[in-house]
Amino acid sequence: MSLAPLLYAALLAVLAVFGLHRVWMVLRFRSLRGRALAPLAEADLPLVTVQLPLYDERTVAARLIRSVGALDYPAERLEIQVLDDSTDETRAIVDAEVEELVRRGLRARVLRRTTRTGYKAGALAEGLTQARGELVAIFDADFVPRPDFLRALVPAFADARVGMVQARWEHANRDESLLTRAQATLLDGHFVIEHTVRHEAGLFFNFNGTAGIWRRAAIDAAGGWQHDTLTEDLDLSYRAQLAGWRFVYAPHVTAPAEVPAELAAFQSQQRRWARGSVQVARKLARPILRAPVAARIKLEAAAHLTSNCGYPFVIGLALLLPLVARSGTGLGALEHLAAFVVCTFSVVLFYARSQAAVGRSPWQRLLDVPAALALGIGMSVAQTRAVLGGLRRATGEFVRTPKRGDAPARARYRSAIAGSGLLELGLALWIGWALVTGVRAGAWGALPFLALFLAGFGWVATLSLRAWASRAFKGLQRRRVGDVTLAGETSAG
Repeated sequence: MSLAPLLYAALLAVLAVFGLHRVWMVLRFRSLRGRALAPLAEADLPLVTVQLPLYDERTVAARLIRSVGALDYPAERLEIQVLDDSTDETRAIVDAEVEELVRRGLRARVLRRTTRTGYKAGALAEGLTQARGELVAIFDADFVPRPDFLRALVPAFADARVGMVQARWEHANRDESLLTRAQATLLDGHFVIEHTVRHEAGLFFNFNGTAGIWRRAAIDAAGGWQHDTLTEDLDLSYRAQLAGWRFVYAPHVTAPAEVPAELAAFQSQQRRWARGSVQVARKLARPILRAPVAARIKLEAAAHLTSNCGYPFVIGLALLLPLVARSGTGLGALEHLAAFVVCTFSVVLFYARSQAAVGRSPWQRLLDVPAALALGIGMSVAQTRAVLGGLRRATGEFVRTPKRGDAPARARYRSAIAGSGLLELGLALWIGWALVTGVRAGAWGALPFLALFLAGFGWVATLSLRAWASRAFKGLQRRRVGDVTLAGETSAG
């Protein structure tokens, strides 16, 4: 057997491990059976500080602050901190909205720093130095918490061992496009199945950076917010659980938010999460290994923190597929079918189960699940770069995910990082050629993989190139307008 088929079989074996982990989770998952907690008496409600970290969020800042101002919680036991690091007109919006909250009798204030040291983690840490709350709720800019959010989750802290309670994310713009549907499906796999199974099995799981409440004592005991990784939420979550704090997942309590409507924004978000998870794995590998917890907890922690490491193997498979489709895979038809089932159908089952749990119809799932698979594969180029970046010592810059809200197009932010799509296009052409030669060679076992990879890389390449062309066209228009203006000024002069 030549080298290519051997490598191909090895990559399938590695990806099969990831697939079997998903199968285990699906088998453990029962339903989103969150249990409402008995409400606390008014006199027993603790003081809660709500922190709203913002950085240039003119499109959503007002909506967030108003929704927090509408929380059904006693005003004398509520403190609102808007941690505003903004440099644009967001500052004026924030000041006006906070002034309105104060006028209504709420204890609200704006905290601003002279530098963005530590990015979001630095802002949260700075806010804690002035926070009065026993509990700390955190919401990112694009979230819209419902009025009963605090009352629904605060009772969980009656157990003195509980350090954090996480609510489930909902997706306000899920059905806006095929891209948003695919993203929502990918996120549901995490929030519906992974969080539920890990919580119910007594395994470590994480605070997701927003739509959750922390006990202040747990943050302090774990060493506070640190900014040596790009996922400060994941980092603090593991440090707190290693310190003995118990986490609670409340899937019956949801917080609506938007998913990125454009591919560049989604790539920016996913790149930060992937790189940060690898950084946390590097940082906490030894403490987890040495922790006095069960081996199953350590094993699942390793699977969780290294889950993004599957992307480089996907790229390797994409590069090898055309070679083995032409020369032979070295696997029999049954072995190839088994590999496809474990590596791919396991993912289909995982996301289909999560979509059924949130009430998506069979017809909706028929589109959502394949779209999620294709998007995941198409993202593997950008995610592989992020994983490799996470192996380096440098933390990297915290690049915010642009939020759109209800703002008109002229007021929206652009993503700071936008992929060209050229590598994805090259892979799509490579896979497309292999699909043709595979049919001619009768390599039927490789064809399902090839079709899925072609769809994924082709979709991401198309979206990226379309966005690039749009940016180039708008830039050309601006230059033309500038030339005309300059010519007019020269003529008038």
